Amino acid sequence: MSHDKPPGVCQSDGMRKFVLHLVTAASAALLCSVCAAGGLPYDEQANAAEQIRVAEQTAASGHKNVLLVFGANWCPDCRALDSALHDKNAAALQDRFVIVKIDVGNFDKNLDLAKRYQVPLRKGIPAVAVVGADGAVRYVTKEGELADARQMGGPAILSLLSRIDADGAVARH
Repeated sequence: MSHDKPPGVCQSDGMRKFVLHLVTAASAALLCSVCAAGGLPYDEQANAAEQIRVAEQTAASGHKNVLLVFGANWCPDCRALDSALHDKNAAALQDRFVIVKIDVGNFDKNLDLAKRYQVPLRKGIPAVAVVGADGAVRYVTKEGELADARQMGGPAILSLLSRIDADGAVARH
């Protein structure tokens, strides 16, 4: 009885570990290149506090509010929301808001910003806050309103966001 392995099968633990590390490194590099190419909505390396500061300045000069979108690249509902924000029907939102996407990682990043803007991440992501150019919170999704963005679909997402007026009140249809 022979215990030989078929040709091409890793013969040693060292070789298996090497292949595992190689595959892991290649996967990480691919993920980084997809994100850098615009394939993922959240910049995991961004300085979110600085992005918000710049957005508030831009909003002040453009007479807009800032839409803070808290989410993560692993989250399918966050990607659905991002897709809706890039839809041709979202142009009106871009006229009203400076949009900042804030990566929360695995609920271990930018939690200080979520707290500052009163965004209850425990209700789910994506979550949004509308902030005036002065930094004042005008609106927050407090009940996980967007946490099922995939089921809502683009038109319902855009409808919710478009109903937020300049003072943060949500108009009822």
